[in-house]
Amino acid sequence: MVTKIILVAILIFSMGIPFGGYYLSKKKEGATKASIAVNLLLFFGTLVVADMLLFGGHIYAAETGADTAAAAAEGWRYMAAALSTGLSCIGAGVAVASAASAAIGALSEDSSIMGKALIFVALAESIALYGLLISFSILG
Repeated sequence: MVTKIILVAILIFSMGIPFGGYYLSKKKEGATKASIAVNLLLFFGTLVVADMLLFGGHIYAAETGADTAAAAAEGWRYMAAALSTGLSCIGAGVAVASAASAAIGALSEDSSIMGKALIFVALAESIALYGLLISFSILG
């Protein structure tokens, strides 16, 4: 319980200091760069402290046998499902960004091609749905 309170306090502290510093020093030229540097330093410091507090316990040996192999296979299934969904969503985001900006540019010149532009944006978005379907088939 005390560990959770300490981690929440550190997290709030690491988010509040850079934002407060940025808003207080908006008049200076390098305030944004300094705020980002402090934010990164505090964020990774929070990760190190959380790692020491949460994973500093006892280490126990793993059980041998079929249970361990089944647990490992289950873990790899979840990892594969997460990777297929995550990477397909990143790819869909990149594709939608370029397709949507091109569609907006084309619509500004000729408004009669709206249907074709929406089809290309929807095709780019379907990449994320394909990744989600693959993750469902991995888990199912």
